[in-house]
Amino acid sequence: MNWAGRLVAVGAVLLAAGNAPAQAQAARLVSLDTPRGAKQAFILIRPSGPPAAWAVLFAGGDGALGLTSASSMTWGAGNFLVRSRMMFVGRGLGVAVADAPSDHQDGMSGVFRMGRAHTSDIEAIAAHLKKDADVPVWLIGTSMGTFSAAAGAIASGGIDGLVLTSTITRTRPDWKIAATHRDGVASMALGRVTVPTLIVSHRKDGCEFTPSSDAAKLKDRLVKARKVEVVLLDGGSPPQSEPCEAKAQHGFLGIERQAVDAITAFIMTNPK
Repeated sequence: MNWAGRLVAVGAVLLAAGNAPAQAQAARLVSLDTPRGAKQAFILIRPSGPPAAWAVLFAGGDGALGLTSASSMTWGAGNFLVRSRMMFVGRGLGVAVADAPSDHQDGMSGVFRMGRAHTSDIEAIAAHLKKDADVPVWLIGTSMGTFSAAAGAIASGGIDGLVLTSTITRTRPDWKIAATHRDGVASMALGRVTVPTLIVSHRKDGCEFTPSSDAAKLKDRLVKARKVEVVLLDGGSPPQSEPCEAKAQHGFLGIERQAVDAITAFIMTNPK
């Protein structure tokens, strides 16, 4: 079944469950003391009923949201995943919007996002969520956030699925990661990912670092993933930002619901 067919199937399931859209419990700010001694904050939002799965969302840019409450942040409110968080909840998923850890509130580099310190923080988030509700945990990243999501899926056995949106697949020569990861996420150890993986791109993404034409390259390197699919979206609203920013095709402006529906459909039809 293709992804469009899955949307129909998932919609039928939600309607049958009287859960379309799901109502949300009040969002709350959670701050964990991670095993390495950092504090890891995230916004936790549950649907009113049991979540079908957990979606851990990683914003792009430097990822430092500066969360001061469940509804207040110093940066990132317009990021595609951050601004779409309630759409995921409305489709029956529990959501954790991840901030940068306390020792990287000045921003997370690509090097840090791929490192063991960050993946240990991600594991702490996943463990907390599974204690709250023992359902699959999916990591969803956008743009620079795809480094975090991919690293978490590579490093941890406690992750059940991976979604990469507007994935970084090209670098500039002056980036610190260029020497070791010229192809961005595609240069990571994707061959170690075993969980179902969805790659979502906008056909007309104008960002030079995230062209949709590289989606096939990502898929080819996910050789051990249980399932890999690519969704290429089109349309939306005229850009309101630079090509690599969130209010352009890079951030699925105007087709957020279509993107969230495709992601949710993949999650719902690929349980652990």
